[in-house]
Amino acid sequence: MEADRTTGSPHESTESPPQPPEPHHQHDHTCVNCGGPTSFPPPPTWSENTPPPVYRPIRAPAINLPPNNNAQQTIILTPVPQAQKVSVVSPPYHFQTPTKMIHSEDDIRRFRESASSKNYLGFVVALSESIRGHKISDPCHMSPTITAIISILQTLIQFVDEIPPLQQSARYGNLAYRDWHSRMTENADSLTLQFLPADLNSATVELTPYFTDSFGNSSRIDYGTGHETNFAAWLYCLARLGVIKEEDYPAVVSRVFVKYLELMRTLQLVYSLEPAGSHGVWGLDDYHFLPFIFGSSQLIDHKYMKPKSIHNDDILENFSKEYMYLSCIAFVKKVKKGLFAEHSPLLDDISGVPNWKKVNSGLLKMYKVEVMEKVPIMQHFLFGWLIKWE
Repeated sequence: MEADRTTGSPHESTESPPQPPEPHHQHDHTCVNCGGPTSFPPPPTWSENTPPPVYRPIRAPAINLPPNNNAQQTIILTPVPQAQKVSVVSPPYHFQTPTKMIHSEDDIRRFRESASSKNYLGFVVALSESIRGHKISDPCHMSPTITAIISILQTLIQFVDEIPPLQQSARYGNLAYRDWHSRMTENADSLTLQFLPADLNSATVELTPYFTDSFGNSSRIDYGTGHETNFAAWLYCLARLGVIKEEDYPAVVSRVFVKYLELMRTLQLVYSLEPAGSHGVWGLDDYHFLPFIFGSSQLIDHKYMKPKSIHNDDILENFSKEYMYLSCIAFVKKVKKGLFAEHSPLLDDISGVPNWKKVNSGLLKMYKVEVMEKVPIMQHFLFGWLIKWE
């Protein structure tokens, strides 16, 4: 009987069965298979000295990963990005179809040190500074280019009205989005030519790929910060061409980017776009990053509203149309159920920061580390003549 208990494991060696214990041994262990008494000790538990075997999952989990302390330390040690003037190109032009160049951490390191990376990030910081202390409704310079871009985004919103979602049971990824994406792509060149000067018409070969990749992926029916970065890169390319000027920056944020956000929220809700590479509760937001940067800049030195004000529903209701950050928080609370601290712990943590200037500088550093230095996001970034691979 004792031998049955001690040799009944399906994993025992085939060479020679273990000998039954001597009768005078004390049965002070429990068999892991049958639960009966046995003199054999249980298998060792894993510890730091004897870790379990290393294995590689088929697909690394993309959501609900706990905070990475190394990444947090990197963000803390990263200098606050500074605004830069965009260098405007001059003839002769050498426009080319942009391509993907980032495939590894080595490529990320090369990109991080390049002038292209620093100038693009400097452009984002300059946009952020241009809206500092301003409400969305504040008057600003409206050039014909800005007006045309807003009209283009409104046209894309109209496409959504003309292409209703299909009836399907899947939670994410309404297939009608592919029809919308196809129509947007087919019209991209003609829409861009509405505001490009005649001598820059040939720039569409380089501009259009950024534009068409700004609104999500039609195969995966998803959207994330990589697509948002492509839209910002499209605006940056227009600045490189001199089509968007520095005096346009406040309108780029308060008019163009606000309209872009309206379009993207429409697409997200109507076609149930899946968050691309979301970190779940550990991410800043399922879809966006830049409106939190621009929105926190708007609120710097505000007399009454502090970062903790996001927990006041009256403030969100009355001021979300004027401040992008509050608009983003209101949208998160609308689409996510449960306690805010549970579904958005990072945003909840940020609400404890004492002032908006610290929030803004922290988000700029986070954007550099968590977006611009991440292979899964930047592997889709495009490089051509206006944004060079150096």
